[in-house]
Amino acid sequence: MKSVTRSLRILEAVARHQPVTVGELTKIFGLPKSTVQRTLVTLAEAGWLRANRRDTTRWEIGARVLSVRPAALQGSSLFAAAREPMVRLRDALNETVHLAVPDALQCMVVVDRVDCDHPVRTFHTIGDTSPLHATAAGRAVLAHLPHSEIDQFSAGVLEGYGKETITDPSELRAELRRVRHRGYAVNRNQYRPDVCAVAAPVLDAGGSPLAAVAASMPESRFDPTGTAELGRMVVDTASEITARYLG
Repeated sequence: MKSVTRSLRILEAVARHQPVTVGELTKIFGLPKSTVQRTLVTLAEAGWLRANRRDTTRWEIGARVLSVRPAALQGSSLFAAAREPMVRLRDALNETVHLAVPDALQCMVVVDRVDCDHPVRTFHTIGDTSPLHATAAGRAVLAHLPHSEIDQFSAGVLEGYGKETITDPSELRAELRRVRHRGYAVNRNQYRPDVCAVAAPVLDAGGSPLAAVAASMPESRFDPTGTAELGRMVVDTASEITARYLG
């Protein structure tokens, strides 16, 4: 039980001081560096922590924490910044709008959602995870990562979820270049059959992706000829969230 208590306290300390180094945590707890490092690695393997993308010697909370208690996000500045723009986008489109955050290069985690009033609509449970390469939200985030991280991700296995899923690394990199150029990503039956979505990234002050906002709908209501306009609306929403978050 002592090890469990220690792990929870280290997790809490990371949440308070993130991004934090092993040395800083060692000073806080007065524990051997090897003990702290081992605990951090264990928590990271379980998805609770991750190395900071810009400085891998520092640790921060993993997005998967949100799948256990997504309501905790309601007090965060990201949630506060996103909520009203998401509602306005939903009202303009009358389609489901959701906010997802990346869990490192592992997956996207849905952290908020506003529903449309159509009897037939897409549904994303808060805390649901989805693959980066097969979703609009995931590709919106991937497209704004450094080239080294895109190459690292593309070198892994790109699982196919249907005939439309991009599973070829070269094709994925080409698609990510298109996403970055136009500002939004499009998913048409690439993850779930008969489900389409358009997503754009929410960026931090340095241009790194914090999250993605997406409008999703059944394929029966997806109009390919209106993709550019839909993309513009989603990009505008993401830009507003970014401005509100940074402001």
